[in-house]
Amino acid sequence: MGVTHDALRRDLGRTDDVLQDARIDDRQRGAVADHMQWMMAFLHAHHQAEDRSLWPLVRRTDPAAAAVLDRMDADHVRIAPEIDRLDAAAAMFHDEGAPSARTEFTRSLAALEEVLLPHLRREEDEAMPVVSRALTAAQWDAWDRAENIDPKSKWELGIIGQWMGDGLDPERFEKLTHTVGPVTRFVLLHAFAGPYRRACAVRWGPDVPVGPLEIPR
Repeated sequence: MGVTHDALRRDLGRTDDVLQDARIDDRQRGAVADHMQWMMAFLHAHHQAEDRSLWPLVRRTDPAAAAVLDRMDADHVRIAPEIDRLDAAAAMFHDEGAPSARTEFTRSLAALEEVLLPHLRREEDEAMPVVSRALTAAQWDAWDRAENIDPKSKWELGIIGQWMGDGLDPERFEKLTHTVGPVTRFVLLHAFAGPYRRACAVRWGPDVPVGPLEIPR
C-alpha cells in the first residue's frame, strides 16, 4: 500500500513541476495529460477495491475498527469528485494548448492534492496498522491477488509494476516483484523497463531521473 501511495505522490509532484515550466510542447502536454488520466482511473479502481472488499473484510474480522474505516470511507467520498474533475481537466489539457485549459488542469491538480495527500497519510498511519492486526498475511495476499493481480493482464501488470517500482529501494523492490509469479516477473523486468523510461522522458523531460524496475546487481 505504501508503494502505491508513494507512486501517486511522486507523479502528482512531477506533474506539478512540469506545470511550473512555461515551455510545454504539444507532445509533452499530451503525454502528461494521458498519464494523469491513467492515474485517475487507477486511483478510482484502487479506492473501489478497498471499499468493495478490503474494508468489509477488516470490519468482519475486527468490528472495533469501524471508526477508522468510516473515516476512510468518508475520505473516499470527498476524493471521488476531485478525481473526476482532474480527469476532465486532463482531457481538456490534452486537446487544448490554451492558457485556460492549463489553468484548470493546475487548479484541479491542486484541489485533488488537498484532499488526497492527507488521506494517504491517514490511511498509512491509522488504517494500515489496523489492517495489519486484523488480517493474516494469507488474507492480505488473497485480497491483493483477487483485486490487484489476477484481474489484470501481463501487459497491465507490466505497466503498473514499472510505475510502482520507480525509485524503490532494494527491500521494497523485492517485495513488489515477488507479488507475482516468476514468468510475470521476468516479463515485468525485461520487457517494460525501456518503454517506461522512454515514456517518462517525454512526460517529465529527459533530465528527470527515473528508476524503472531493474534486476538488482
